[in-house]
Amino acid sequence: MARGVVLGVVATLVILGLGAYLGLKAGLMPANADGKPSRLERWAARTSLHATLAREAPKGPNPLPLDDAGLIAGIKLYAANCAVCHGASDARASNVALGLYQKPPQLAKDGVEDDPDGVIYWKVAHGIRLTGMPAFGKALDDRQLWQLTLFLKHMDGLPPAPQRVWKAVKSEATRSS
Repeated sequence: MARGVVLGVVATLVILGLGAYLGLKAGLMPANADGKPSRLERWAARTSLHATLAREAPKGPNPLPLDDAGLIAGIKLYAANCAVCHGASDARASNVALGLYQKPPQLAKDGVEDDPDGVIYWKVAHGIRLTGMPAFGKALDDRQLWQLTLFLKHMDGLPPAPQRVWKAVKSEATRSS
């Protein structure tokens, strides 16, 4: 009896796996960047991301002080590395952002200020698989990653000097898109 149950479970798993493989080979899972993801795909990506962040994101606050110099350094890093996809203070999506799958959030509108520092840091350092979000952990050093985190965490309430730098990024991004 138990042997029959085990064989039934194994056979079911083999058939499901073969069906999934044949479906992929037949092109039944969309590969186009402008296609709408299925519920299963959205659920799997979201569930995996949340579990990974809970396990791997640094705990505690940003180790850098909240000051104008750190914020301005973060703004400059954002302008050079992030604005092409995530926009500037006007939250207008660039042509690159419009063509990406998944659609990148326009951070001036859909910011991450409510995320813990470690979560922001982790996403910038490691990227997010199956999206256009690259991992910057090999291109930027740890201090730069925390400077970017500092700006992203506080971009909705910048002091006057960093706000002026942020506005300049907006005018450049607006002209070029």
